[in-house]
Amino acid sequence: MPKTLKNKIVRKKLIIVGAVVALILLLDQLIKIWVKTSVSTMDQPINLIGNWFKIVYVENQGMAFGTTFGSGIWGKLALSIFRIIAIGGIGYYWVKQAKAGVKMEFLIAIGLIFAGATGNLIDSMFYDFIFPFKPCMSFNQLEGSGVFANCDFYGKVEVRHAGFLLGNVVDMFQFDFTWPSWIPWLGGKDVFPAVWNVADGSITCGVVLILIRQRSYFPKKKKNEPLVKDNLEIAEEKNETEVIS
Repeated sequence: MPKTLKNKIVRKKLIIVGAVVALILLLDQLIKIWVKTSVSTMDQPINLIGNWFKIVYVENQGMAFGTTFGSGIWGKLALSIFRIIAIGGIGYYWVKQAKAGVKMEFLIAIGLIFAGATGNLIDSMFYDFIFPFKPCMSFNQLEGSGVFANCDFYGKVEVRHAGFLLGNVVDMFQFDFTWPSWIPWLGGKDVFPAVWNVADGSITCGVVLILIRQRSYFPKKKKNEPLVKDNLEIAEEKNETEVIS
């Protein structure tokens, strides 16, 4: 394939996947901003589908699905820096794989992970500057932080560190259903108790897609096997060439 045509195909793939990433980030941030400005932690859950899928406003100080990362400033800062490094690595791998001519589906899976990680990083980077800090909120309180703030009639309370790369991540979606009682050990317990957001869902979808489709994304070549493209790959390449030309 001519180099100029190959570059056009790579550029087209990156634009398409980039658009998917941008849409996920936009949706993620719009929902988070709406929740922070319109939903109170004191409100009753908002049912979206029946009474088993709902919106519950919470914030977490750590990783995905509400997991925490200690009470010190360095733990949170290390997590945010790790996210930046991971996002940079994912982005580099993403472009490299596009240049290598991998399937569009694989690029989209990588893009989903990239979008999710970036969406949660945006919260940590900027939300403490955009929205007022409320020390009376339980998700802003952190025992052992060594930082104190006045909380109305409760007096001084110990709160989390705030600032660039130290903000909370906003979560809102929750599945509210339990395992059937007849299932050993799990019966009656929540199927998935964590509260999550669009970014968490995007990361999960990307990872699951790669796990399910890994044989298609990373086919094993037998030793001394000739590199012959299958009919599907040839058809995909032909379609991409026709669209760009």
